[in-house]
Amino acid sequence: MVEGTIALWMFATVCVLLMLGFPVALTLAGTALGFAATGILTGHFDATQLLALPGRIYGTMGNETLVAVPLFILMGVVLERAKIAEALLTRMAAAFGRRPGGLGISVIIVGAMLAASTGIVGATVVTMGVISLPTMLRAGYSPALATGTSCATGTLGQIIPPSIALVLLGDVLSNAYQQAQLKLNVINTETLSVGDLFVGALVPGLLLVAACPLWIIAAALWRPESVPPAAASDSPDAPLLRAIAPPLLLIAIVLGSILLGAATPTEAAGVGAVGAMLLAIERGTLTRDTLRSISQSTLHVSSMVFMILIGAAVFSLVFRGYGGDQLIEHHLSHLSGGPNMALFVVMLAIFLLGFILDFIEITFVVVPIVGPVLLAMGFDPLWLGIMIAINLQTSFLTPPFGFALFYLRGVADASVSTQQIYQGVLPFIAIQLSMLLVLWYWPGLVSWLPGIIN
Repeated sequence: MVEGTIALWMFATVCVLLMLGFPVALTLAGTALGFAATGILTGHFDATQLLALPGRIYGTMGNETLVAVPLFILMGVVLERAKIAEALLTRMAAAFGRRPGGLGISVIIVGAMLAASTGIVGATVVTMGVISLPTMLRAGYSPALATGTSCATGTLGQIIPPSIALVLLGDVLSNAYQQAQLKLNVINTETLSVGDLFVGALVPGLLLVAACPLWIIAAALWRPESVPPAAASDSPDAPLLRAIAPPLLLIAIVLGSILLGAATPTEAAGVGAVGAMLLAIERGTLTRDTLRSISQSTLHVSSMVFMILIGAAVFSLVFRGYGGDQLIEHHLSHLSGGPNMALFVVMLAIFLLGFILDFIEITFVVVPIVGPVLLAMGFDPLWLGIMIAINLQTSFLTPPFGFALFYLRGVADASVSTQQIYQGVLPFIAIQLSMLLVLWYWPGLVSWLPGIIN
């Protein structure tokens, strides 16, 4: 019991250090090694546990699924830096901006497409804040509605495939599912794949994308002055099909090849990266400076992801060495409300942790701890993965600590107040929470499409 308590103190220490601004990867690994050294000296930690660390890191290096991460990052960065997303928004605004609420709906559609191609909340929110927010403010949109729309569309990258968040979550949940099966003494050759998670996320993701414009339409009917039509000068005439068809086709090829089983997520990510580069070349936006910027950004983000993965591997190894996973399993399994109460407690904890941890840290640190416990209680791994993804994207949007709010505050004009940003995201938070409740009561919305395809 003493060792389990030490594990919880280690987790609390990591949260405090991250809130103070220390680097995530170094904080995870450094804190774990510090607690391990202290435990070895005091006789509370077995030093031989650390011998498993090289094997874990080597297993990460040999994981073909994770190769998709830098490729999807490259695809998203190319679409952003080569101005493809900006051109798409301009053409969409030209087609729909002259109608009340049309510009807001265009922002949601473009944001959903950009989110699907990147899957990185910060990058999408910043991009939409730089591209769409000034356009909406110039058109006379309410600052609250403009900031809320730009911010909310950035978080859609958590759930819309092909998403980096789903790639990482699928790999972690696959391992957690195998551990849960071993605990139950079940020999099961079926595992949760990233492709399964992509298919399961399609219906909830599309429902979320469809629900967001409903709020814009309601605002146009209720307060038309808050979503006025854009002036003709703000919507240059240009062929819409040429701007929207290539990115849509690229995403359709990437996602379709995975759904049809023609390619693995890693292979599809390679196709997406090459396709994005060809789009940039065809539009003449892939200059030498742009290519250098794309390469540096891709390298930076990819390195950050894998450094966090290694740090999380060290943390989880020491956490389990102290028996922290057993302590959490004991508490969750003895809750009076049974499995549903255990799931509610975990979802609430993940929601609150989303205020101080990014989805990568939560995926690599928290999910491996609670995932096997919940899956051993009988929850479907596919459904659980989608619930966690939507829960996280809602957390990133929730005042006063949501990550997406900070990202948008950093690029928004000084004339836009923080209070207006908070007010603007509230309807979209309600939409996402409603989706969580709908999926809780109708889990078939997640399993229906995978059941047809498989």
